Amino acid sequence: MARLMRWATDAGGRWQLDMESPVTMEGTARPVPLDPPSLLGLSRGPRITRTKQLDFMHRFMSAPLVPSFCAADGGFFMHHAHLKHITDKLSSTILEQFDMQKLLSLIKETVSKGKGEASWSDFISSRVVDIVTLGTAAELQISSGMSLLVEAYDINREQCRGKAIFQHKLAKHSLTMEAACPSLFVDKMGSYWDVPLLLGFDLASVGSASGLSYHLCLHQLKGDPKPLHSEEKNRDAPVSVPASLFPGTCAKVAISFKRNFDLWREKEGKVKMVQPYDVFLSDPHVSASCTFGGVASASIRDSSSELYTEKDKHAFMGDLFGSLSLTAQHGNFQRLFFDLTRLSMRLDFNSGSAFFKGATRLGNDLYHFRPLDLEAVHAACPDVIVSLQQQIIGPFSFRVDSKITIDPRERNQIARIDESVLAIDWALQVLGSAKATAWYSPLRKEGMVELRFFEI
Repeated sequence: MARLMRWATDAGGRWQLDMESPVTMEGTARPVPLDPPSLLGLSRGPRITRTKQLDFMHRFMSAPLVPSFCAADGGFFMHHAHLKHITDKLSSTILEQFDMQKLLSLIKETVSKGKGEASWSDFISSRVVDIVTLGTAAELQISSGMSLLVEAYDINREQCRGKAIFQHKLAKHSLTMEAACPSLFVDKMGSYWDVPLLLGFDLASVGSASGLSYHLCLHQLKGDPKPLHSEEKNRDAPVSVPASLFPGTCAKVAISFKRNFDLWREKEGKVKMVQPYDVFLSDPHVSASCTFGGVASASIRDSSSELYTEKDKHAFMGDLFGSLSLTAQHGNFQRLFFDLTRLSMRLDFNSGSAFFKGATRLGNDLYHFRPLDLEAVHAACPDVIVSLQQQIIGPFSFRVDSKITIDPRERNQIARIDESVLAIDWALQVLGSAKATAWYSPLRKEGMVELRFFEI
């Protein structure tokens, strides 16, 4: 899913990244600016559009229907896409989303009323508009590095969702421009928000996994944001709208430097003449990486909005971030059973200012032999992301990602698991490094199937 407006980093930090989400047909949501959600199970490798993902699974994975689950939207859904290449450079797609819970309810209702075969089909066909949601997309490949994508979802519903994306890949940069109406955002609490109109400009450096990278984003929001789900709209307590979603213009720039280290890697021991299920997971190794950088943003709010006071009209934010990770792998991912065990841990320092402030207070307490300030300890502690992947059989492996928060203020539970995401990966061996991933979040009660490429 070659998505835009994301801050290109593989190891955390406060860089925007479009994330997978089953709450809409499009299958993605944008993080609230300056309020990044701590959600897991999200693709960070090169991705293709949701329509192309569905078409690939239909054609090459014998999956005419692709499932997703979202408890907030009513439960279980099935997706299908009809992709047609009109010319070598122009393609169009019709998308269908089937609400399986409503379909089962209609079947039960039909059976309970004892309808005959003819009346049963007539009854179902008369209610098909309640079961099926439609979408459409068209993509024009202007040149080898330039494309235009236009998408429309929920076209048979009261509120249609639309998006236009222009993408230009340069030698060392990627340029993306977008218009979305409405645009879906997700905040750090996992709540979804619709903003009536978004206009975005995105310029990112493109290079190797290590070294210097930078990213510039400019977007304008119009209209007052509204909660996506009805239960959030109907809460007794007022819902707090994220300030960065107020109407106005925001510019954001981020610069980072990443360095990868191989502490140990074994090239020998592979089964000869046998292709690994994933070429990026074929060497047992122990590796580490570090990322550090800075991010700054400035915003000017629309004075016509009633969501904020005059003092909030202008805002500026600047901060540092950093990340340390360690990965250990056993196995070559070639054999049929238990030939891949992979464990990784990542420490995310999302706010350099909070870390240095807490560390300074701790140093001062130690120097003066005072009891440690637990607030300062908490501020200096990073977020911990732990991931375990284990091959089950052949190309199939099980993975669990967990976010652990360290909070010494809680005497009975200093470390707690905030969220875990469970996933089954199916490595597509013929493509070298690609996989179909079915993931589920028990906390958010969301899950979906997607394609991921060149992700380790």
